Amino acid sequence: MAEREGIVVRRHGGHYYVDTGDAIVDCTIRGRVKRRRAESDLIAVGDRVRWTAIEGGRGIIERVLPRRTVLSRTPPPPRAPIEQVIVANPDQVLVVMAMASPPPNPFMLDRYLVACEAVALPALIVANKIDLADGAADDARELFALYAGLSYGVYYTSATTGQGVDALRDVLRGKLSVLTGPSGTGKSSLLNALWPDLELRTGEVSAYHDRGRHTTVVAQLLRPERDTYVADTPGLRQFRFWD
Repeated sequence: MAEREGIVVRRHGGHYYVDTGDAIVDCTIRGRVKRRRAESDLIAVGDRVRWTAIEGGRGIIERVLPRRTVLSRTPPPPRAPIEQVIVANPDQVLVVMAMASPPPNPFMLDRYLVACEAVALPALIVANKIDLADGAADDARELFALYAGLSYGVYYTSATTGQGVDALRDVLRGKLSVLTGPSGTGKSSLLNALWPDLELRTGEVSAYHDRGRHTTVVAQLLRPERDTYVADTPGLRQFRFWD
């Protein structure tokens, strides 16, 4: 059977859902691929894979292609300190912080930026909930201005009013992007504002949970437009450096 190429957009309970460009195929892993497990996630969302079709419209992943880039972290204790791949092969990372409710967390933001710099992965900052025009939001604007002064792109947005949404959509088009950051910053609401047809759930983490001991952060890769992928990641309480 001829091998085909695709990109993993979701994983759940030993199943890997591969976007072929025409459809999404439910795949499992060939045994020889499993034996190659190293100190890292074997297959992550964003990985490009070669797979073959089997009966029932499903497939088997024959091999994982080398990763160009990766956004990783070390899982919090007591889990083993292995590389936990949040998303493979991203073109850019957008760290989403809220102007208020919750207030921005510069410590976590700095850790994301350092992790991206370490692997030469472009990083942008999204200051969401700009509609909360109170004193706290004014303080947040001063904070984000510091990062703009360091040549980081800072995009001010509101999922509620639509402010800044068009400019952000232009940044995302034609790339594989990661939207990440703390819980409650409005990542899913922002994606719904960008592409209403996604109809993501809000007010809770939108994620698929694998029972494997090495997986506690699981993203899903969305394709709202042709050649545009956006990884919607669960909100993280902490971001521990890998390596």
